[in-house]
Amino acid sequence: MTGQKLYEIALTLIPGIGDVYGKKLVAYCGGAEAVFCEKKKTLLQISGITENIVDSIFSKAIMLRAEQEMRFVEEKGIKPLFYLDQEYPKRLQHCHDSPMLLYYQGNADLNAEKVVGIVGTRNITDYGRYFVEKLVEELTVDNVLIISGLAYGVDSAAHRAALKYDLATVGVLGHGMQTIYPAENRKLALKMLEKGGVLTEFVSGTKPDRENFPQRNRIVSGMVDCLVVVESALRGGAMITAEIANSYDREVFALPGKVGDIYSEGCNNLIKTNKANLLTGAADIRYTMRWDIDTKVVAKQMRLFRDFSDDEKKVMNVFENSNVVHLDDIIVGTDLSPSKIASVLLSLEFDGVLTALPGKRYQKL
Repeated sequence: MTGQKLYEIALTLIPGIGDVYGKKLVAYCGGAEAVFCEKKKTLLQISGITENIVDSIFSKAIMLRAEQEMRFVEEKGIKPLFYLDQEYPKRLQHCHDSPMLLYYQGNADLNAEKVVGIVGTRNITDYGRYFVEKLVEELTVDNVLIISGLAYGVDSAAHRAALKYDLATVGVLGHGMQTIYPAENRKLALKMLEKGGVLTEFVSGTKPDRENFPQRNRIVSGMVDCLVVVESALRGGAMITAEIANSYDREVFALPGKVGDIYSEGCNNLIKTNKANLLTGAADIRYTMRWDIDTKVVAKQMRLFRDFSDDEKKVMNVFENSNVVHLDDIIVGTDLSPSKIASVLLSLEFDGVLTALPGKRYQKL
């Protein structure tokens, strides 16, 4: 593991800095290591960076703790993924408050072509358990990556169903990698390492405290193309996750339930308030996400009879290394104005060269 990783870990340990200002420091200084080499006077000129933060940057205790964490992840075979790394989840990368660094253990591709999050109550009913397994089985033809929170109830049912039907599944933890919470899911987590994995933003030693789980929920929401809520009361972690997913422009689906059932109230309310699509099966997801449209052949035929303009070539060049690109990357990767980009994208969509995806992303066909 490189020395650069030590500085990336250390950056996340600075008290009061947070993910947003941490990324701001990296952008200003040119890298994580550069932050620790910058002059104090220069750092204080950055908006939002206080003297206490700067003092912490030059604290020996920060680097000692980072070295301790490096030893831990190396011993456990854990990969620290910085937000600028290639393996870091690209969908999450575009969320303004995404973690600067994730600790990941497993073998799943976090940038799989299709990623579905499944969350819900810990007090899952037989109906909910049946539906989760049926949904995951139906999604096997789409070869999706299943994301959840490794909690009791719906989360565990989603992970187990994924393993049963040979789909990769990743659990997002609300604590450090020194343990698995709840302890009853330790065997499940070990099985997930064989095809999938676990990840967290928390350093080793972090306990599964209550306030950590809303933070965990934003990672689940940010990593997925769409989020499925299966059974939830009006309040709870699943509802928080759905709200965050909506704020990230992710598609949300909810399983409807009987009027008056406490663990259907949340899902029914999401549907009633147009915060979620009504879900009866995988076909609803395919339809909304446009996974059931085979446009690749049409697109290839269109390109045979089409010449790209100079502006279109600039946009298409952004797709050289990836078939799916976020709008922000298109803006950064071209010298075109936002209005011109919008016009070019519309033209390319109309001719079947690109297709728009949820979350301000575009896919090359």
